Amino acid sequence: MTKKIQIGQVMIGGGTPVRIQSMTTTHTSDISATIEQIRRLEQAGCEIVRVAVRDERDAKSIKILKENCTIPLVADIHFSARLAVSAVENGADKIRINPGNIGKETDLRLVADCVRAHGIPVRVGSNSGSIAADFEQKLGRSANALVESALHNVSLLEKYGVYSIVISAKASSVPLTVAAYRLLAEKTQYPLHIGVTEAGTSESGVVKSSIGIGALLLAGIGDTIRVSLTEDPVREIDTAKRILRACGREQNFIDVISCPTCGRCEWDCMRLAQKIETRTFGIQQRLKVAVMGCVVNGPGEAKDCDVGIAGGKDKCVLFRHGQPVGIVAAEQAEEALLKAIFECLGKDEKGRQ
Repeated sequence: MTKKIQIGQVMIGGGTPVRIQSMTTTHTSDISATIEQIRRLEQAGCEIVRVAVRDERDAKSIKILKENCTIPLVADIHFSARLAVSAVENGADKIRINPGNIGKETDLRLVADCVRAHGIPVRVGSNSGSIAADFEQKLGRSANALVESALHNVSLLEKYGVYSIVISAKASSVPLTVAAYRLLAEKTQYPLHIGVTEAGTSESGVVKSSIGIGALLLAGIGDTIRVSLTEDPVREIDTAKRILRACGREQNFIDVISCPTCGRCEWDCMRLAQKIETRTFGIQQRLKVAVMGCVVNGPGEAKDCDVGIAGGKDKCVLFRHGQPVGIVAAEQAEEALLKAIFECLGKDEKGRQ
C-alpha cells in the first residue's frame, strides 16, 4: 500500500479512493475564465485541479483562485524555481515539477525549502519528453530512464527534508507508460499519479487512456488519475469516471449494459440505451440496468440486472432480475424504463428522492 498524502482537504494513497484530476486550459491570470472552468470541472466530478504557471501574474492569481474555489489547486511549474516558490507563497495546495527542466540542484533545494516550510506536497512528474539528460543518455527513452529520472529527483527532495511526494512517469506510448508505472510500483511507496500523456484527441485519447490507466488500475497501481485529451477538460472527467467504473474502483453508479444489436432487433434500442445512460450518469446509487435488443435471450443475458427492458417490433418487455414484470408499447419504452429505475432507487419520475 502506498503512503497517504494530503492535498488541500483531499487525501490520496494509503487505500483512499482513486482521485480524479484535470487541468485548466485557460490562462491562469484570466481569473473569471479560470474560475468558471474550475467550477465546471468540479461539478463534473473533478477532485483536484491543476493550473499552468507561466509567469508571475499566473503565480499571483493562485491567491484569488483559492478564494473562489473549493477543490485543491495544483500549480504546474516548468523551468523556474522562482515561479514555484511564488505559487506556493500564493497558496497552491501542491506543485508539480518536471525532473528534466526545473534547473540545478540548488534550484530544487530552493523549491524544497519552500514546500517544506508551507507543508504542501510535490508531484515529481517524469515525462518521456523531458527525462533528465544523464538518464536519457545512459538508458535511452525507456521505462528505466523515466523511473530512474523521477526517483533521482525524489531522492534530492528527500535530501532536503521533503517527504510528501507524489510521482508520475508518463509517456504518449501506452506500453511504455504501463511498463514505467509497474517498475515504479516495485521501487517506491509514494502515491502514483497515473495517466497517458499527450494521449491525443477525444477518439484516440479515450482509447489510449482507457487501456493504459485501466491496465494499471486492474493491477492495483494508481492513486490518482488524469485523462489527457485534446478536448474540453470536462470530457476528461467523464472519461476518468467511466474508467474507474469499468475497473470496479467506483461502486455507486447506474451501470447501464446494452447489447450490440443484430438483425433480430426491430426497435431503436441504441437510442434508448444512450438516453438512459445520459439521464442516469450522475446518480450516485448502485443499480444495474439492461437495455436489450430482442426477447430471444435478452432477459436471460441480463438476469443479474436489477431492472431492464427487451424489445420487439411493437412491444417491449420490462423485467426485474431476469423475470418479466410487464409489457409496454415500444414508443413508451423510455418512460416505462425510467419509471422502473427510479422506483428501484426510491425516487419519483423526475429522479428526486
